[in-house]
Amino acid sequence: MPQRSQTLLDPRKSPVQARSAVTVDAILEATIQVLLSDGLQQLTTIRVAERAGASVGTLYQYFPHKQALLFAVLHRHHLKVEQTLTQTAAASHHKPLATMMAAVIDAFLQAKTGRVDEARAMYGIVAELNTREAVREYETRCRAALVAMLKTATDAKFRDLESVVFMLTAAMSGPVRAVVEGGRPAKIVRALPAQLLSLCLGYLEQVKRKN
Repeated sequence: MPQRSQTLLDPRKSPVQARSAVTVDAILEATIQVLLSDGLQQLTTIRVAERAGASVGTLYQYFPHKQALLFAVLHRHHLKVEQTLTQTAAASHHKPLATMMAAVIDAFLQAKTGRVDEARAMYGIVAELNTREAVREYETRCRAALVAMLKTATDAKFRDLESVVFMLTAAMSGPVRAVVEGGRPAKIVRALPAQLLSLCLGYLEQVKRKN
């Protein structure tokens, strides 16, 4: 699908009152439910409105079309992951490398797999909308938080930290996506936190400055 401009994907308006915010949350949650039950191609604004217990007119007050609705769901998910990761990284400054990474990986996994159904739906939305610019901005902010954290590690220094963090986040994201999309056995899911920590720490130990 051709990439839509950011303006066309933005919500028509943002909720101001608490009641409006509840309505928007219900619509976004209903979108995820319809995605999972009916699939991306069968999702319509009418089905979402029915699932949310709202009128189509109410939905259109906030989201002018299906793509804007999907983008809002994706943005909410990215914002949750970003806030969790950046807050954890900020709280982990001036600690040993292993302590930092244990906290970050735990937070990342909680944000991404706390609701596996939601995370699985997000990958389909990214493919449908081709929102590379928005995803790139989200990833850039997450990497910046990790760069700032690793600069303060008490037992490790890195020469090219931006490149290191780029590889680090790729190493974190790949296995998580495989687990989320692939419906892996429970034993793999249980082993993921320790395995991911070993993977990331092994890489960081290899690339840190030796002098």
